[in-house]
Amino acid sequence: MTELIDLSLDDAQKAVRRGDVTSLELVEACLNQIEEHDNKLNAFIRVESEIAQTQAETFDKNRESRVEIGLLGGIPLAHKDMYYRAGLVTTCGSKIRRDFKPKITSTAIERLANAGALNLGGLNMAEFAFSPTGHNTHFGACRNPWNVEFVTGGSSSGSGSAVSSRMAFGSLGSDTGGSIRLPAGFCGLVGMKPTQTRVSRYGVMGLSFSLDNVGPLTRTVKDNALILSAIAGHDPKDSTSSTQPVCNYLEAVDNPTAKGFKIGIARGYFEDNADDAIIESRNSAINSFRELGATIVEIDYGNIDPLNNLSAFIAGTEAATLHAYWLRHRRADYGPQVLARIEAGFQFSGVDYLHALQLRPKIVEQFVKNAFTNCDMILAPTFNITPPRIDETDIEDGQGFEELISKVSHCTRPFNYLTFPSISLPTPELVNEMPAAIQLIAPPFCEKMLYCVSGAYEKHTAFSKRTPKL
Repeated sequence: MTELIDLSLDDAQKAVRRGDVTSLELVEACLNQIEEHDNKLNAFIRVESEIAQTQAETFDKNRESRVEIGLLGGIPLAHKDMYYRAGLVTTCGSKIRRDFKPKITSTAIERLANAGALNLGGLNMAEFAFSPTGHNTHFGACRNPWNVEFVTGGSSSGSGSAVSSRMAFGSLGSDTGGSIRLPAGFCGLVGMKPTQTRVSRYGVMGLSFSLDNVGPLTRTVKDNALILSAIAGHDPKDSTSSTQPVCNYLEAVDNPTAKGFKIGIARGYFEDNADDAIIESRNSAINSFRELGATIVEIDYGNIDPLNNLSAFIAGTEAATLHAYWLRHRRADYGPQVLARIEAGFQFSGVDYLHALQLRPKIVEQFVKNAFTNCDMILAPTFNITPPRIDETDIEDGQGFEELISKVSHCTRPFNYLTFPSISLPTPELVNEMPAAIQLIAPPFCEKMLYCVSGAYEKHTAFSKRTPKL
């Protein structure tokens, strides 16, 4: 019999719906897994066992009364510790907010609760979400279940570690330059960065309000689609959230296919200084899509190197603006890596910042013409280097860290500036016994298409059957 923790979110929810398992049993299975493994992985900043058990008991009583259980009814999740819940601590991975209790609850969390999901606690993360490796001076390194000596990827480090190690059935992360896709890729998971504005950011700690995205990390494509289905859509509390109708993502994953789709291969920039093993893994994915009936085409997306500078102008300026008060009054409470990155934002001029924002619509329009005229979506590596070790990223003085950041997030960062949806998927082959990953990128609001093709790839490669040997 399959262990409860090894069930996918979808299978666990079906079991609850049938009455084969209770929500409390799922919660206790996760808590047992946390107790057994989190001392090694450090995925949780805070485990809220009593709250989760009480929520589960209430859910099970309502289930017996035939109350509607919702899309995610009874399923225990855990989230990056930057999603506000009124009256409960939200640390944002920082010393400054170690005891912060917000007065509001994020829309994403409210929507998950309305769909019946439960919450196991706050997950470890890079301090203020400002690191693609997940380094954290205050709460310690979060470790990769595939090999605890290696990074999880960041900044949603705890999300990657907790879901991969079966301590939670899914998680919300955030993605400003790759912070959902990188931990998903390094930890062997599915990670979706939706179209900018697809999901409300109300009640979510901001890093760069022009680049931030909310999205899920899960073990399977359908699990991912279930969570995005629950949280996507316009929110009156977030004026930047899109009014574009939400597609039926579940329809796509229930009828997956890659046949008839044109997939463009992103070379050039995405192969720059890439490790051979990563390119081999990418090429294997290309062959899989050919076998699935997709048409593989070469595309010319133009020169995207300048997008890194434009992203840096935006992210640096906006982060410096958000942290200006604390930098004046609590500078000593920042970790050295994060402090160095935020202070660098003050070096950018207002002209650089506004220029980067003004150019954005034109660049997006031109990229769509260049890249998507001849293909439906783009395939690229999620990262083009083998996962680094934790000790290689523990650069306390911040010197050399910018170079490391550029290497780790080289393949993900451009699509935050471009606003496009991007989904990271594990490749079936391990590289040095660690996961590797590809990402599929589509035009704005084409998440349904990504789920359709990703579901076919998952079925073909069976990547979701692999588990780390804890």
